[in-house]
Amino acid sequence: MAGSRDAVRMDEAEVAAFLGTQLKVQVASLGPDGHPHLTTLFYVLDEGRIAFWTYGRSQKIRNLERDDRVSCLVEDGTEYAELRGVSIRGRAEIVRDRAEIERIGGAVVVAMTGVGSLGDLGELGRTEVERQAAKRVAVVVRPDHVASWDHRKLATRG
Repeated sequence: MAGSRDAVRMDEAEVAAFLGTQLKVQVASLGPDGHPHLTTLFYVLDEGRIAFWTYGRSQKIRNLERDDRVSCLVEDGTEYAELRGVSIRGRAEIVRDRAEIERIGGAVVVAMTGVGSLGDLGELGRTEVERQAAKRVAVVVRPDHVASWDHRKLATRG
């Protein structure tokens, strides 16, 4: 089975391209009792790493403050032959610098809304990002291990 696993693996450029076109990531942290705590968030790539913002008092942040280990999954496809995804295991860096929170949060809002830039959201949009940043932190995922698959490659095997 190693051969078929290798056949669907994405290379670094394919992983970057895939992650750059998706919007949502499933993030798992470890709860106080050791069980996984799973959430779905909008994200962006920040210097090639998954980054998102969330409320500073959220359960996921309390979990990551206690134990910075994190797993992330970005996936796409409905039928088996079109499934593709990237699973990342690593460490979460919690960002508390207000300017960085606004920068990352602003990028997430731009990605979510599909506008060209934060400036395209107008004064009201920029003001809302600034207001939200007061209650939020940003998280950058530092990967230790990346696994990927693209089942569309199976159709091209001959």
